[in-house]
Amino acid sequence: MCGRFALYADYAALLERFNIEEAALEQGLYEKNYNVAPSQQIAAVINDGKQNRLGTFRWGLIPSWAKDHKIGYKMINARGETAAEKPSFRTAFRKRRCLIPASAFYEWKKGEGSKTPMLIHLEDDELFAFAGLWESWKAQDGQMVHSCTILTTEPNALMAEIHDRMPVILSKSDEQVWLDPNVQDPELLQELIKPYQRSGLEAYEVSGAVNSPKNNGQELIQKIG
Repeated sequence: MCGRFALYADYAALLERFNIEEAALEQGLYEKNYNVAPSQQIAAVINDGKQNRLGTFRWGLIPSWAKDHKIGYKMINARGETAAEKPSFRTAFRKRRCLIPASAFYEWKKGEGSKTPMLIHLEDDELFAFAGLWESWKAQDGQMVHSCTILTTEPNALMAEIHDRMPVILSKSDEQVWLDPNVQDPELLQELIKPYQRSGLEAYEVSGAVNSPKNNGQELIQKIG
């Protein structure tokens, strides 16, 4: 699964990397986040058929038919192998896909009686994007809640030593296909759901302070040892 990540790129770099022409998430509202946690508002990129747009979604997808927003706490991730078929995700898989920008993500490596937090990032430290799905849900008070989930897949060789799942990290070329609202063929989209290449990632141990979402500073991404 993917239950915690970080986005600490400069705002200008974010706009340039994802070719953003319109941003609902304005610079004054953007903050670097070293410990992004479920239920938080997170940056995401969609395409409206003409251009890429940057906005925010609540992390934890709430299906349009849900009776309660609490279901979102269980839907921070969607299995890439079955998302196209599951009632909670299948419509979004065809019609409401997004990119979720990240600088790194965290995973906990199981040991004897303990779990060690690991930070995983691209070896060149570039921004990357998770494959995401989004939905809109209307609360009883009439408020519209826009939420999202991160797709996961089987681990590559690096991640297999840490966890049995990993988030779907898209290549730059696959990002454009994933965002294209005209692409609705589940079989074509399914081809994009795959482990990221082992050679492009690096992992190292970080402080246990990342265990608490209350902690959020640059020290969380520092290598231990």
